[in-house]
Amino acid sequence: MKEIENREDVKLLVHSFYAKIRANEEIGPFFNTTIQDWESHLEKLTDFWENNLFAVRKYFGNPIEAHIKVDEQFHNKINPSIFGLWLNLWFETLDELFVGENVETLKRRARKMGTMLMVTIYESRKKESN
Repeated sequence: MKEIENREDVKLLVHSFYAKIRANEEIGPFFNTTIQDWESHLEKLTDFWENNLFAVRKYFGNPIEAHIKVDEQFHNKINPSIFGLWLNLWFETLDELFVGENVETLKRRARKMGTMLMVTIYESRKKESN
C-alpha cells in the first residue's frame, strides 16, 4: 500500500469509492438516479478531492447547492444514516487502497464536509416550510 501522492491516486480513490456507492442498495439510488454522465461526474469529483488535498484549483462547483437539490428531488429522504454510510464507504476505500497522513486528512475533511452538508440540508428544509 502506498500514500496518496498525486491526481492518479485521487482518481483511483474516487473511482473505487463510487463503484461501491453505485452498487450499494441503500445509497446507490440517490446517485444512480441523479447522475446521468458518470465519467464527467467522476472527473469533477476527482478535481474536487484533488483540490481539497493538494490545493490544485481545478474544481469550480457548489456542492451545497447540488446536495440540497438532490434532497429535494428525493423528498427530503437524505438523513444522517445516508451520510454515515457514505462516510463508512469512504473510510473503507481509503483504508483498502492507501496509508499515510493524506488518508487521515481525507477522512477528517470528509467527516467535516458530511456534517456541514447534513446541517445545511436540514436548514434548507426549514426555509422551505416557512
